[in-house]
Amino acid sequence: MPRYALKIDYDGGPFSGWQRQNDQASVQATVEDALRRLDPGMPGIAAAGRTDAGVHATGQVAHADMVRDWTPFRLTEAVNHHLRPHPIAVVACVRVDDRFHARFSATERRYLFRLIARRAPLTHDVGRAWHVRNALDLTAMREGAKHLIGRHDFTTFRASQCQAPSPFKTLDALEITEHPYPQGAEFRFFLCARSFLHNQVRSIVGTLERVGSGGWQPADVGQALAARDRAACGPVCPPQGLYLTGVAYPGDPFDDASGEDAQG
Repeated sequence: MPRYALKIDYDGGPFSGWQRQNDQASVQATVEDALRRLDPGMPGIAAAGRTDAGVHATGQVAHADMVRDWTPFRLTEAVNHHLRPHPIAVVACVRVDDRFHARFSATERRYLFRLIARRAPLTHDVGRAWHVRNALDLTAMREGAKHLIGRHDFTTFRASQCQAPSPFKTLDALEITEHPYPQGAEFRFFLCARSFLHNQVRSIVGTLERVGSGGWQPADVGQALAARDRAACGPVCPPQGLYLTGVAYPGDPFDDASGEDAQG
């Protein structure tokens, strides 16, 4: 069966998360249903990350084994037709060999978290960013973030229901930038690691928001990490500001798409 890698963009608001569930709408089930409209024998898809309810993606990657041999362009056009009107789109598609696995071949996952600080309620970004009413100190948050870079036991920043076999993870990058926003400011948190624990990103951002608001000192982040105790974590922020923005592989398969594949 020919295998295809799909880069998928979606708004997570209407879904219970990526993973298929029997009684709730999921991104996985919606994409699989669209693919089976084209190939009823398609066995299912696997993704690089199982995003939670309300979490968005601009660079999710999944692979699918199709019964028919499609050109990537025609497969993209056909599946996007059957995805309407759901807020999901395949933005890139390439043929890959059977050794490629969207989850297990990945070497890096990148996330963005959007936080908007202003007193007025959000309008255009409702459901797409975390809204806080207090001003935040960018310098303090950056100082706090330094304690989390590198390989650590992230038990403090791990959900109690996390099924990962080990709490040790290596956080390769944690950058925070500030941007103008009407009557306020937008803070963007960029995190990069080979893999993340369940709720790790949201736990980190929620803790750093406490630093930015003055409730914590930057050094408190290091103390919370060293405690290796979930109770030492700051508040877990809501999912609406979180985006899976990219997944890296040894030799990006999407860079190998020919002009013919891209245009049909």
